[in-house]
Amino acid sequence: MIKIIAMDMDGTLLNSQKKISPKTKEALMKAQEVGMILILASGRPTSGLMEFAKELKMEQYHGLLVSYNGSQVVDCMTKKVLFNQAMTVEEGKAVLEHMKKFERVRPMIDHGKYMYVNNVYDQMIFLNGKEFNVMEYESRGGKFCLCEEEDLAAFVDFPLNKILTTSDPEYLQEHYKEMMEPFKDTLSCMFTGAFYFEFTAKGIDKAKALDSVLTPLGYHREEMIAFGDGHNDASMLAYAGRSVAMANAVDELKEQADEVTASNDEDGIAVIVKRLLPER
Repeated sequence: MIKIIAMDMDGTLLNSQKKISPKTKEALMKAQEVGMILILASGRPTSGLMEFAKELKMEQYHGLLVSYNGSQVVDCMTKKVLFNQAMTVEEGKAVLEHMKKFERVRPMIDHGKYMYVNNVYDQMIFLNGKEFNVMEYESRGGKFCLCEEEDLAAFVDFPLNKILTTSDPEYLQEHYKEMMEPFKDTLSCMFTGAFYFEFTAKGIDKAKALDSVLTPLGYHREEMIAFGDGHNDASMLAYAGRSVAMANAVDELKEQADEVTASNDEDGIAVIVKRLLPER
């Protein structure tokens, strides 16, 4: 019996307009009403998940937020941090120092209410042939104030849950192996989008975060269904008792999943969740 619904955000729960559709919201609200727990699992910071958790009234049902690709887990009702594994200050400094070698890579880090970058005016990347303001997208999505620090490596004196780097997709594809080379054995390094390459603490992924909190809470992986669309969802889908890839997912995830549902613009989550609900 399914008791937990775990979902990635961008490309999965959210449609192309970055909204939860009415049909999907209705299905998830009904799922909570019959006792299922919702989990939002994303590369986004915790602050970037709160708005959607509130929309789904997850605070009323002990929903969970898995943020920073599994580096942190927060209980929506109590706001208690159930799991947190950040990089050390030294690890963060080393990554940020190494990123200086890549002229077109822009690192982004967050601390409290602020997101820090090297240059607040160097915001644009080229995505699908068009300019895209990636720093505005990230800072507004995470509800951060955008701040400038010329030397992030020198500035950082606190542990980081994640270092997000961005550039034109072609540039990242050409250089990501060099970017991760010094850290491939000591940190988790991964693409979370065509224009995002991230660094987190070693061993961090969505599955580890889920296992760290669900087992103590008395839940079993067999009781979980997971939805995703990207490479960073692979561990979560492998962990779940039942795994579902969106129609818009990367091919590798579709091959891995137990089934493929409709796309994020076609209420793919609602299609499956409605089948899980008891008949009335």
